[in-house]
Amino acid sequence: MDGAAAFEAERPRLISLAARVLGDPAEAEDVVQQAWLRMHATETNIDSLPAWLTTVTGRLCLDRLRVRVPVPAEEVEVLETAPGPADEVALADSVGVALHVVLERLTPQERVAFVLHDSFGLEFTTVAAVLGTTPAAARKLASRARAKVRQPSPEDRLADWEVVDSFMAAARGGDLERLIQLLAPDADVTADAAAIVAGTPERIEGRQALAEFFNGSAHAALAVSYGDRPGYAWFNRGVAKVLFDFDVADGLVRSITFRAAPEALGRITRRTAIDRSITDAKDES
Repeated sequence: MDGAAAFEAERPRLISLAARVLGDPAEAEDVVQQAWLRMHATETNIDSLPAWLTTVTGRLCLDRLRVRVPVPAEEVEVLETAPGPADEVALADSVGVALHVVLERLTPQERVAFVLHDSFGLEFTTVAAVLGTTPAAARKLASRARAKVRQPSPEDRLADWEVVDSFMAAARGGDLERLIQLLAPDADVTADAAAIVAGTPERIEGRQALAEFFNGSAHAALAVSYGDRPGYAWFNRGVAKVLFDFDVADGLVRSITFRAAPEALGRITRRTAIDRSITDAKDES
């Protein structure tokens, strides 16, 4: 395989890596193109092209992060202790919608170490090569980032519409674990009389039971607003039949009420990305 073909085989992986680190797909494309130019210009013998491209792409991402968010270099304390099992747990994909918000609070080195190791499973020897440090220091950086991700600050909490949309996406995708994460322990489902007549359950109690009910379902539901709250509704031939009225607090779904009474359905409007940005602006004011 010639150099161009070998690079093209690696391009999707490199773009995915750069996009996760930078949080910008367009910027990721630019970084990967820079990596191609560097590969084309190098006169050194490349033993492993995937490893070489990973290192170059990671360093280019790190450079961009440093320009974007200049952070004074920190001395990383290297502990001569064996890593615990928690250090090997990949958390990035479980963070979901909030991940990018949390990543913005990490230093450039923490961000690169976390994404390369926890999202892409790269060994700390490779991460260290990207960061220009030792494997032990790279491990420390990833561990520090992981701690910040596990304990996000209050401002990182998902907006109500993000919680609702994440919940419904997990329901449609059959992601039971994610559903459980988004539900309060004592979450329940209730229904008005009209919804019960339409065939909804009258009551479901507890996070596990509620998650199992929604797991793999709600494919026909569409995003709506119910007054000033985000919700979803089941539509039939363009007409709303049952509203899923969410009660969200502290980033968790506390309860869902199925509503089919005409006065409730009459307050439904379809929700768009513009509606979301307006809601966010209200929350910040």
